[in-house]
Amino acid sequence: MVRSAAAEAVATGLGGGVLGGAALAAFGLGWPGVAIGAVNGGLSGWRRTYDWQRPTGWLAFALDSTWASPLTAAALFTHAVAALQPERGGYVADLSQRANRHVYRRGFRVRRGFLITIGNTVHGAGDIAATDARRRRVVTDHEDVHVWQGRWLGPLYPLLYGGWMLLGGALGAAVWAVRRRDQPIGKVMETCAYYLNPFEWWAYSRDANWPPRGKVAGLGWRRAVVRPLSRPARPAPPAAPG
Repeated sequence: MVRSAAAEAVATGLGGGVLGGAALAAFGLGWPGVAIGAVNGGLSGWRRTYDWQRPTGWLAFALDSTWASPLTAAALFTHAVAALQPERGGYVADLSQRANRHVYRRGFRVRRGFLITIGNTVHGAGDIAATDARRRRVVTDHEDVHVWQGRWLGPLYPLLYGGWMLLGGALGAAVWAVRRRDQPIGKVMETCAYYLNPFEWWAYSRDANWPPRGKVAGLGWRRAVVRPLSRPARPAPPAAPG
């Protein structure tokens, strides 16, 4: 098994380096592209992250090594953060192997109680790797949507997501001043900046969790934008995805 993992790490690292170098060479960043693709490929190969049995695994690898390489570079930084933590950030193998993503119980966290997705990594998953199927679905049905959003949109994703956060927060402040002063201003701003963010609307809808608790009632979209990937067997407590 170790030999197999090592062989996959070498093959995926070489392939990622070639793809990354070729993709970024046009921008004068050939060698950084080689480094990003090779390190991501080597680590992902060793961990058996990509699902080579399905077209989505090959597509994920290709996008991570090329169009989405800026996000992959950011993900490599978060891997380093996790590596410095006890038990390497609590890497969750059963939610990562052949799932085209890396999941950590701790890792790189910005807001307590919330998961965060950076490139092909998911952080702050806590103890969902145990027995809570609903909490596990926060990764498989919500955060995985963010992983693929980043792959499809590449370097545009953080710009669009962050731009909505800034404009939405400003809009929330205006909404509070005009007609929602019965609510804390921070809550209204959070609803407009985070919960009504189209990327989050998409992910919460896939998670069968729209509208989520925490959103100010009466603001924004009422219906899910897409069908959920799966439905919980029974009502579940609220989770805090990213």
